[in-house]
Amino acid sequence: MPRYDFRCRSCGATFELNRPMARANDPATCPEGHADTVKLLSTVAVTGAKASAAPAPSGGGGGGCCGGGCCG
Repeated sequence: MPRYDFRCRSCGATFELNRPMARANDPATCPEGHADTVKLLSTVAVTGAKASAAPAPSGGGGGGCCGGGCCG
């Protein structure tokens, strides 16, 4: 289940809630009981195996309008 971060405008507390995506934008009450909260934007980092760069195109032409000598 996704985790969403919120901040209370009344007391400044930051807290997390686990809830279904369908309820992502529902109002949230802070742990101190205040209802004036805002959902924070969060960043997601995806890590995995070593990333490899795409191979650079060779300078031998071929492909595309101006790369293959088709335009004269």
